[in-house]
Amino acid sequence: MAENSASGDSAPRAAEGGCPEGVPCWVDAQLPDVEAGRRFYGELFGWTFEDRAETDGRTRAPGSPVWALLDGEPVAGLAHKPDGRLPTVWTVYFATPDAEALAARITRAGGQVVSAPLPVGELGTAALVTDPQGAVFALWQPAAHPGFGRRHEPGTFTWAELYTTDTEAANAFYGGLFHDALFGPVAEPDFGRAPLSGVFPAEMPPHFLIHFGVEDCEAALAAAVRLGGRVQVPPFDTSYGRAAVVADDQGASFALLQR
Repeated sequence: MAENSASGDSAPRAAEGGCPEGVPCWVDAQLPDVEAGRRFYGELFGWTFEDRAETDGRTRAPGSPVWALLDGEPVAGLAHKPDGRLPTVWTVYFATPDAEALAARITRAGGQVVSAPLPVGELGTAALVTDPQGAVFALWQPAAHPGFGRRHEPGTFTWAELYTTDTEAANAFYGGLFHDALFGPVAEPDFGRAPLSGVFPAEMPPHFLIHFGVEDCEAALAAAVRLGGRVQVPPFDTSYGRAAVVADDQGASFALLQR
């Protein structure tokens, strides 16, 4: 086991089902209008949808009322946000074998628990947390639902970039929590850290930006705009591909990534 340098605790390495702790395993969007979300993302990414039973309104987890599918495999969730005061956002979930223990380590390392770990039916256990700079992310302890059925291809999750006010502090925090996933001998990190000032206005708070794979960044951006989306950052080159940032027709931000 890797030593958790942020808290001094020993961190478990893998969630049930073999996904290492600290690997992004799911994303969902909290939207005012789920049907509008189905239309927007269905046309943009070729997703079909599977209705799910309603879950406890306190959770923000893979028990979302709608799962997005690509070729029959789950790739994301869309949920109706229960309170109009809540942000319209995409959230990334990190795998863990023990959400309670990880939430405690996050608190000791300077983060906060927004929603304590709660079961989502038979699917697993979810929690909502923040890092010390206030960036929001979620934890997923899988049971019946391990997470992504497909990723790292067009129309699926490919990357999560943390835009933060303090990259050194973020590297220490996440490196302590998820050392093996980021730096271990078989690490395949799916998220990076970058300064907010490089891409976004100074007033933008720290946040995770979910990236979905596309074959052609410019063409996908044009399609998103045609569907009612708005360009937030035009295409730019990164170390992990060519990206553009867009808000959907309800205001949820995400990125398009051509690897």
